[in-house]
Amino acid sequence: MSTSAPAKENAQAERPMGPATTPPGKVAQWFDDRTGLAKPIRYLMHKVFPDHWSFMLGEVAMYSMIICLITGVILTLWFVPSMGHIVYDGSYGPLNGIGMSEAYRSTLDISFEVKGGLLMRQIHHWGALFFIGAVMLHMLRVFFTGAFRKPREINWVIGTVLLLLAMVEGFAGYSLPDDMLSGVGIRVMEGFVQSSPVVGTWLSFALFGGSFPGELIIPRLYMAHILLVPALLVGLFTAHIVLVAVHKHTQFPGPGRTNENVVGFPVMPVYAAKAGGFFFIVFGVIALISALVAINPVWLYGPYDPSPVTAGLQPDWYMGFADGALRLLPGWLEFTLFGFTFSMNLALGSIMLLPVMFTIIGVYPFVEAWVTGDKREHHLLDRPRNAPTRTGIGAAAITMYLVMYFANANDHLAVKLGLSINDITIFLRIAFFVGPIVVFMITKRICLALQRQDRERVLHGNETGRVVQTPDGKFFEVHEPLDPYERWDLVGYEAQRPLQLTSGEDEHGVAAPSAGNDKRRAALSRFYFSDRVEPVTPAELEAAHANGHHEEIDSADSDRRSVTSGSSQH
Repeated sequence: MSTSAPAKENAQAERPMGPATTPPGKVAQWFDDRTGLAKPIRYLMHKVFPDHWSFMLGEVAMYSMIICLITGVILTLWFVPSMGHIVYDGSYGPLNGIGMSEAYRSTLDISFEVKGGLLMRQIHHWGALFFIGAVMLHMLRVFFTGAFRKPREINWVIGTVLLLLAMVEGFAGYSLPDDMLSGVGIRVMEGFVQSSPVVGTWLSFALFGGSFPGELIIPRLYMAHILLVPALLVGLFTAHIVLVAVHKHTQFPGPGRTNENVVGFPVMPVYAAKAGGFFFIVFGVIALISALVAINPVWLYGPYDPSPVTAGLQPDWYMGFADGALRLLPGWLEFTLFGFTFSMNLALGSIMLLPVMFTIIGVYPFVEAWVTGDKREHHLLDRPRNAPTRTGIGAAAITMYLVMYFANANDHLAVKLGLSINDITIFLRIAFFVGPIVVFMITKRICLALQRQDRERVLHGNETGRVVQTPDGKFFEVHEPLDPYERWDLVGYEAQRPLQLTSGEDEHGVAAPSAGNDKRRAALSRFYFSDRVEPVTPAELEAAHANGHHEEIDSADSDRRSVTSGSSQH
């Protein structure tokens, strides 16, 4: 089923409500008279959403967040956010008689004494991992298909902030049990804060309420985890969904799909039923994994004690790249200036890495719009191969991330591979700078090669592997013409061209104030679009179909079939 342009949706949404004759209708009429929600709700119910598997990534993120909110509310009923010291005497025998905080004790009680408590902890933790992973994959889909372009730049920025907040929320969450693993993580975070130039010590004292660890960090993380960050997440997620509805959903090119319409299913009844079923699928998968695969078994780690050496500990996967960045930074970046110690070997990979990285991600749509000079609205998505430079940039960024991520496990790699940890670290340092360049060049060349292959297929059709001979003795391979729907995907894109650089001077020979800026913009435009493959034009397609070779092939193929038919009759 397909639905046409938003104009038709709006017409449906403005249809007047008839008189209520049933009890539910009277109740709805009563609420509408006092809230005026009937019209916006009717508009949303007729909203059209396209159908594509990649759009489910955003739904997985939304459903995972809902699961985390539900299980989080349940866990707050029993968790005690206190660092008060007690001696354990509970159902987990190996820890009886051990001193610990009330936070750790309540975590053990949830795991062993509250019915279903351990499953709730597992679902909550796995749901958080699914949420962050789905947000990352969703952003990659948006980036590689160009869904961040006008008018969706603000939504891209909101998504970037959502990812950062999700990572902060995850860190605050797994720090709350006050076990050995989370305690070391908080200690590492305290080192990050202290590495802030000049003000690091004061920031640490303000955060911990004195010297580490103090007694305030768990209550403060608890309030951030259950109140401050979730409120920001829910608010931004709501704004994100509202903007999706306002801008209408993007869709991949295809027959009948334009910038002016949306082809897909309305929310009611089709999309709502599908979305509801998908929610229970996501919930079921998370619940199944939580029941079968243990995560964060805090009873095995014991309460936090700063005296043991815990070299084998690593953070959750989504923070692994930051830990890897610290391991790649050389120690000679620490120096003293004006009486202050600047620990740039820590600050660059901790305090500065996340703000710089997420700022670059957030401003990218504006940079690309400035380079291309494209101020049009875009509701049709790009195939990644049709934007080779953007795809190469994305692949280069993923390479940098993976290098930092693998550096997070350089000690494990050294043990498992029997190599020197110093050699592995040096190799990864080189790969951090060289790898993205190599991957960018290879990815861009692959995209251009795929574009050329698409161009050949459109002009000459698919190879059949069948060779025929014409009456004059020539040999040709028979090509099968493409289906019109298949051809649409291969030609439905625009080829951007580099911006033309003017002289930068007016009629009097005076240089324009923006001359230098225009040169930089033109250079970046050439970087983006100097290598390109033009899409097949209708004229080229008509000329290819009118080529004499095709007629000769068809004639020879017809003669061969008639000869074969005559031989079979004899």
